[in-house]
Order: sequence, then structure tokens, then C-alpha cells
Amino acid sequence: MRTPQHRTLNIGILAHVDAGKTSLTERLLFDTGAIDRLGSVDAGSTRTDTGELERRRGITIRTAVAPFTLGDLRVNLIDTPGHSDFIAEVERALGVLDGAVLVLSAVEGVQAQTRVLMKTLRRLRLPTLVFVNKTDRAGAREAGLLADVRHRLTPHIVPMGTVRDLGTPAARTVPGSLADPDFRDLVAEALAEGDDALLADLVAGHVPIARELATRLADRTGRGLAYPVFFGSALSGQGVDALLDGIASLLPPAPATDRNAGATGTVFAVERGTCGEKTAYLRLFAGELSERERITLRRPEADGTPGEHTGRITGLKVVGAPAAEPLTAGGIARIRGLPRVRVGDRLGPEPHGDTEPHFAPPSLETVVRPVRPDDAARLHSALTALADQDPLIGTRALPGGGTSVLLYGEVQKEIVAATLSTEFGVDALFEPSRAVYRERPTGTGEAYEEIDRHGGHVFWATVGLRVAPGAPGSGTVFRRDTELGALPLAFDRAVEETVTRTLAQGLHGWQVTDCVVTLTRSGFVGPMSTAADFRSLTPLVLMRALAAAGTRVYEPCLDYELELPLDTLSAATAALAALGAEIRDTSGGTDSWLVTGVIPAARAADFERRLPALARGEATWWATPAADRPHPGEPPARARTGADPLNRAEYLRHLGRV
Repeated sequence: MRTPQHRTLNIGILAHVDAGKTSLTERLLFDTGAIDRLGSVDAGSTRTDTGELERRRGITIRTAVAPFTLGDLRVNLIDTPGHSDFIAEVERALGVLDGAVLVLSAVEGVQAQTRVLMKTLRRLRLPTLVFVNKTDRAGAREAGLLADVRHRLTPHIVPMGTVRDLGTPAARTVPGSLADPDFRDLVAEALAEGDDALLADLVAGHVPIARELATRLADRTGRGLAYPVFFGSALSGQGVDALLDGIASLLPPAPATDRNAGATGTVFAVERGTCGEKTAYLRLFAGELSERERITLRRPEADGTPGEHTGRITGLKVVGAPAAEPLTAGGIARIRGLPRVRVGDRLGPEPHGDTEPHFAPPSLETVVRPVRPDDAARLHSALTALADQDPLIGTRALPGGGTSVLLYGEVQKEIVAATLSTEFGVDALFEPSRAVYRERPTGTGEAYEEIDRHGGHVFWATVGLRVAPGAPGSGTVFRRDTELGALPLAFDRAVEETVTRTLAQGLHGWQVTDCVVTLTRSGFVGPMSTAADFRSLTPLVLMRALAAAGTRVYEPCLDYELELPLDTLSAATAALAALGAEIRDTSGGTDSWLVTGVIPAARAADFERRLPALARGEATWWATPAADRPHPGEPPARARTGADPLNRAEYLRHLGRV
């Protein structure tokens, strides 16, 4: 007999660092009876920050899942990092959420990371509640903060209550009630801004009854068109009951699907045990999974690695459910028995909805080398294991035993170093970080190489390729102008996979992106040709075509926010301009300026070092990855790993063909 299917809601807790996100998570779990005592971030005793580094630093590093129930609703609460260096964790969480709670501080208000998150939530139309935390702290604001939210986040907010004795330890949240005519008018007016029919009713003097208004509010919230705002304090518990009511009544649970449909899902987190065994967190969108099932997981082939792997589930535990319950659509389970599993692996066809990246890729690169040369192999193995948990770190082996690692910032570098030491027993040296550039084709170029029918061949293969610019953000697109079936599948796949792998290093050594590569010629000779011939020849032809097309190097940039005293503006903006930064906007208050703009990622650290002297230590700086831009002047080069296919003689010697 099947277990009845539960209603499940997967929500993310998102915030700028130090807004009180983890404290709110702890309070939600405590108030719903999921835990029997409140943990403390300062004491390192919270439920979701379980790692030693998280407890020691008091920040969330890895996404964690904690369940609680509200009546018949099973809620999986996903706590994500707030620091911008770990934005990749937020990226993965967004793909498995049904709704979100965005946490703001009543004191600091709308901060840079808050705006980055809200911009993404609005684009995804992800149902979102806003919780304004720390109402019991000195300096807390209500009316001014709501004005900032309307101006800097979204105008479509619906305040769900007010606060008495704001900014004092006695602060008390007063939830609004639709039975109150004044509150009903406030909600109706807020919703009418995006609802012409409701606006017409209000103009005619007809305010909907409480039940109808509640339905309208839930509908618009569920479609990502309205954002209810709750006030409270995670530490005192004020306002949390009203937030829980909002979670249950305003955020739509995961839609029910046919259990007999094909299983589809996404792996959004991977943990490693003390013996190296992997546990994967998988969100199921459709179908059903049980222990002992054999499944096939697929992953994007951006790095040319195999696109799928198969394994048998040896352990399956649905989060928040009894041990024997199968995983059904909407649920999340911890799965064991898949040694090759990696974050981003997908079960079944592409999940519904937006699967494009929501944030810019890492903009910094460092080279990691072992303190003890004998640990080179262990270091590379450890970094590869970390890449299973965070594929965006993009490990790349270098000559001489070093490994290249991609990063979002210096805090992430410190965490990787500490993890290598504490979890893998490998002490490593990190070179100074440098910016990660990209190359894009500037024109169209073609090249080909044919089998020499007179016996002077090097490869039993014919390959012709054309390289052309692609649409911004398209990555690498592979097409075929050859006749369908002209090559056996294994040869055709060898060409496509090798194109992707080769473009990891362009003319200047940087990854090539936003390009279209077209197979224009192909040929083989019966049993003489092998897939290895096509894998070896393709880089040679591709790089010649790329050289004919030409590339331009683009530098990574950061969006920045700078708040500083009024009398220090001139010195700070002069320093920004000298470092190649753009200033988009400056706005002045009574005692400070807010400056926003874009700065090359390679120069941001220089400005941060100079800022305390420029602003007497009274400035606040925040930066987050942004779109790149063409690099001015002579482009920086990056050392290649292996023989350069542009140097034909060197390349053939490398392959042992001469």
C-alpha cells in the first residue's frame, strides 16, 4: 500500500551577510518544534551550520536542509550562505525552491547583496516573503526602510503589520488583520497597483471582503507579483508566528505530479563522509524514487567530461519523513551509492523552468601548490573532491604539480585552504589571486585538414571547422554543415567533445565563449580511422580557424557599492577612476555619499586596501560579480597546459606523430 503523498514546500532563506538569516532559520525550527533548544551563531551551536569552519567563523558556507511541519504541510527549509564569495551555493538552491524568504536588517536596511538577490528573485518570479529582522536593535527603522525597499528592491510590497517601541528591547510586532478595515484598505491599495480590476473596484468604493482579499494576496504572491513584508526579531521571536502563517498561506507548495511519470530531479548539494563516501541531496520534480533503484544522472558537458553516469541507490532518506518512505515529486532526499555524483547532476530530462545561470561565474583564479612536494597527488585529489561539491571552482592541473582553482573572493580562498588542512590533511600554498579573463571571437575563420590519400597522412581523419561569434551569454554552440550521418556517431561525438575541451584555452590562453563552431568537412577511411584520430586532429584545425577569426580578451568586473563620509567623496572617486572603475551613480544623504559603479575585478583589492586611508576608516564597501567588458590595451596572456595546437610541429611531437 502506498504512503499518502504529502504537501511539500521547499523554501530558501536568503540574505546579505549578517542580516540574521541563520538566526531566523534557528527560530523557525524551534517555534515549530523541529528542535528543542535554540542554537546560537556566536556560540557555534546552530542546527544548519554544522561544519567546523562554519561554527568557528559564524557564517554559512554550505547549503543546509532542515525540515519542519505546519499542520499537514511539510516544509524543507534551505539555509544558504549570505557572503558573496559563496554565491554559487545560492545559485544551486534557486533551482530547487518553491518559494523564498528574503531577510533584511531593520538597522542596515537594503544592502548590496540584498539587491542582487531580489533582482534574481523577481526575474524568476519566485514567490517571496520579506522578513525585516532586528526590530529590537537601536537604529531600527520602519517607514524609512519600507521606502527604501520600494525604491531599491520592488515597489510591489504589502506591509503585513507594524512595530511598537521600534529600536528598543521592548519592540513588539503587531500583525495586521484583514478583519480590520484600515488594514484591509492598506492591502487592497497595495494590490491595486498591479490589478486593474481591483483598482476599478476601489475607485467605485468597493473594497473586497477579507476572504476575497486574502485569496488575491496569495495569488499575486504565488505568481511573484507581490511581496508581503513582515517585521520581527529572530532573537526574541517577535513576528515569527506571523511569518510562519505567511509561509503556510501565501507560498504555494510543490505541485503534485503523477507518481508513474518518469523521475526527474536535480542534485543541488553533495557531502563527503570521513571515509570519502558521498551523500547527494536530490530534489525530485516528477515521478518517484526508492532505495535499490538504478538511475542515470546527466550533467552539462561544459568541460568535455562524460555527460552521464549510472549507479544504484544504496541509501535513500527523505528529508523530514519516516525512514521507509519513498521520494515523491516535490520532496528532497539524501541519497547514497553514487560514487561519481556531482553538484548539478540531473535525473531525467531538463527540469522545468529557468535553468540558465543566475549569477556571474567566478572572476578570480589562484594556483595551489602543496607545502610538501610529495603531497602533490593528494592535493589534486582533494581539490577534485571539493569540485564535486562546487563545480564552479574549476580545477585545472598545471605543469609542475600545481592546480588552478577559480574563486569568487579571498574569503572563499581562506575556506578552501582551511578545508584542505582540516578535512584532507593537506597543507597548501596559494599564489596571489589574479583575474579570470574570457576570449570571444571577433570575426569568422575557417580551417580544414584532409586525409592524405598518397600515404603522407598523420591522422586517418578529415576535419573542417568554421568559428564565428555567437550571441552574448550563449557559451559554445556546436553545429554541423555536413551531411547527416556522414560520420559514425563515435567520431562525430569525438569532434564535438574535443571542440568544447579545446576552447578552454584560446589564443591568449583564456577560455573562449559566446562562439559558434560549425563542422564543415568530415571524412574517414573504413577500419583505419579511429575516434582518437578525430580527437587529435580537431584541436589543430580548431585553433587555426580561431586564429583566422581572431579573438578579443574580456576582463571580469564587479558591481560595487561604496558608502563614505561627505568630505571624502572627491578622493575616493579619483582613486576609483585611476583604477579604471566606472561611476554609475552618486547619491548624497545628510552625512554620507553612496557611490555605485563597476570596477575591474583585478583592481578591486587595490582599492579596498587604500579605502581606510581615503575615508578615515569610516567607509563601507561591497562588491559582487558583474558582466565582463573588453580589456583595454595589450591583453594579458595565460600559460597553456600542454602543447599548443597552433604550433603544428610541437603539437605533433607532443602526440608522438613525428
